[in-house]
This record gives sequence, C-alpha cells and structure tokens, in this order.
Amino acid sequence: MIEEARSIYNYLPVRFKEVNEQEYVDYLWESFENNYDNEKYQFAFMAFHMLFMCSVYFNVWQIKSIKEEDFNKIKLGFSDKLDKATNPFMFSTEGESRIFDLLKYMCATHTDVNALVGRYKALVKDRNEIAHANGLIPFRNVTYLENKVRSILQYSEEIQSFSKAIIQECFAKFLIESQDEDTRQYYDISEQINEALIHYHYLSKKDISNCLEYDISLLNEESNFDEIRRIYATLNDWYQNEAN
Repeated sequence: MIEEARSIYNYLPVRFKEVNEQEYVDYLWESFENNYDNEKYQFAFMAFHMLFMCSVYFNVWQIKSIKEEDFNKIKLGFSDKLDKATNPFMFSTEGESRIFDLLKYMCATHTDVNALVGRYKALVKDRNEIAHANGLIPFRNVTYLENKVRSILQYSEEIQSFSKAIIQECFAKFLIESQDEDTRQYYDISEQINEALIHYHYLSKKDISNCLEYDISLLNEESNFDEIRRIYATLNDWYQNEAN
C-alpha cells in the first residue's frame, strides 16, 4: 500500500519555489507513512487527505495563473484572500469544501459536475469527523484506510484529466513567449523551463506529461520554431532522465 500511496507525488509539484514548501509536503508524507506503519490509520488518513488538498490547491493555482480572467469570474462570492494568495498554500485560508467549487470550472465537461465535486467534498467531511475528540475510531481496519487512499488517488487522476487542456494551453503560451532567447526571462533553456514554467505554475509530473503530449507542430509558423523544438526536447530529456 505504501508504494501505491506514494503515487500521490505524481500530482504534486516536481519542484517547489521555496524549501519550506517541499519540507511541508514531505512532512505530510512521513506522517502518513509512520502512522500507517504503526497502525494509527485514522491519523494516516488525515495526513494523506492533506496531501490531496495540497494537490487541489496546486490545480486551483494553475487556473489562477493560466486563466486569470476566468478565475476572476469564478471566484465571485469568495473572500479577497484568493486575490492576495502569493502561493497555492494560501488557499487553505478558505473553507476546504468551498475550494472544490472552483474546480467546477475545470471539470465543466463532466456529465454531472455537481455529483463529481460532491464526491471530493465528501472526503473533507470524512476528515473533519475524525479530526475532533469525539471518542470514535472508525479506521480500526486497514482496509478502510486503503479504500480511502485509493479513492483519493482516483480523484486526483480525474482532476488531472480535466486540467490537461489548461496545462497544454499554458505550455503553448510558454513556448511562444520563450522562443526568443534574447527577450525571455532566462537565456539558458533549462533555467527558463525550471523558473518560468515548472516553478511558476507548480507543475507536477502528470502536468509535465500533459505538456509533452502537446503537438508542437501547431506552432510551426512561429518565427523561431527551431528554438521551440529545442525547448520541447530539453523538457522531454529532463522528464525521461529525472521524472521517471
């Protein structure tokens, strides 16, 4: 189960802007692993659910950073804390269930988006019920925890599938804006990828895989298509050598 659960990292950023952000995610994973090994399944679920919530915040951040105009519309009714957020973790100041309402924008093509998001919200209720001193220990059986972990991984993959179009739009824009080495943020291709793409948008391994599925021939009329191909090849080489 530990190795299966570790795939949650596929939906978390491959690199973080700040060291403390990586430390926090790793702390949650260690909490999950230690409580699982010591049969404290209730607390293991709490830690794993927090990892899931982190991945959700990263997805919301991508809407905010990539589809800013649309984000400004769907955030109506939320507090101004969303505007003031300078990193995805700051979304935690909003109610967790409400944050999922922002994902309805991303999942709008689903036949019943309300039911879909309702399943994600149900996990928050499950977590809240065990986060209080209510005298109950519902996670006595490891099977119960394992089923919850598998549900979280399934939901993470679903959300990832809905984010693909946004990520590929982001990647296309990045390639166009990066094709001139004299005007882009960083002259070095690897540094440009790392800072302007991966770090800024908190891309996960799954996100990068979606980037690499983008058909760059659609950009063949750009003035410096050869540089676009070099950028793509550099990202692909990095993914093959390090992310796998």
